[in-house]
Amino acid sequence: MPVRLLRTVRRHSFLYLILLPGLLYFAVYKYVPMFGLIVAFKDYKLMLGFWDSPWAGLSNFSQFINGVYFWDIMANTLLISLYKLLFGFTTPILLALMLNEVRLVWFKRSVQTLTYLPHFVSWVIVYGLMVALLAPGDGLVNQLLKGWGLSSISFLTEPDWIRPLIVASDVWKETGWGAILYLAALAGIDPSLYEAAKIDGASKARQIWHVTLPGIRNVIIILLILKLSHILDAGFDQIFMMANVFNLEKADIIDTWVYREGLERMNVSLATAVGIFKSFIAFFLVIGANQLAKRFDGQIW
Repeated sequence: MPVRLLRTVRRHSFLYLILLPGLLYFAVYKYVPMFGLIVAFKDYKLMLGFWDSPWAGLSNFSQFINGVYFWDIMANTLLISLYKLLFGFTTPILLALMLNEVRLVWFKRSVQTLTYLPHFVSWVIVYGLMVALLAPGDGLVNQLLKGWGLSSISFLTEPDWIRPLIVASDVWKETGWGAILYLAALAGIDPSLYEAAKIDGASKARQIWHVTLPGIRNVIIILLILKLSHILDAGFDQIFMMANVFNLEKADIIDTWVYREGLERMNVSLATAVGIFKSFIAFFLVIGANQLAKRFDGQIW
């Protein structure tokens, strides 16, 4: 076996050489830092370091799960993530389907460019735009409400408004970028399938249902699995910008809580334990989604 392995490596040495930088990247930045996970099982003291800090067992995990804040931040995280999954996962598919039906090339390219440009805008700028539009005093939306004789609404500080704003801004920012993959998958569908459907008398809606969607089904399932693996990542950058003391009860998620606990209060052990907890949940979600995908399509994986 070792001899056969050496022969294979020698035969494909150039390919392995190309692969080497990628392997080194993952080894240095993904696997080596995993030694730091030991902090989750210790009462980490900065002056003592990783190895000399006293062991704490599973007390950090217990402290997080039994904390009074656990159910609140878990509910916020799951609700925001599920809303984003429901609206943010389906809108790129709808946009790609609509763009796929456009026959004017210049119009299709223009719309595609305008929709994916927000992806490159930072959340700091997006929040600045939201302040300009939704500020209670001189925001454009509130100016319109006052002009119509209605009272102004403090959108950015009202707890009941923060979740819809988080989801809507995320959909606006990422829909065009997410549609790129689906457009690439749509380009690979054999045109003869549409011709056969037309001969059989299928309407445009039937063609989309029986030809287009099955043609991109594998891509949809794979991206859904990847989305599920990040179900507890509700978007730290976005929510860190949009959350404040007034709406924190509806906007505080695991990542923002970990930021305050780990960096502001320097409780590194507890923050690391929460990170492992998230990874543990994500692992089983990916396994479950993968098994579910196999039931619908045996060709996945």
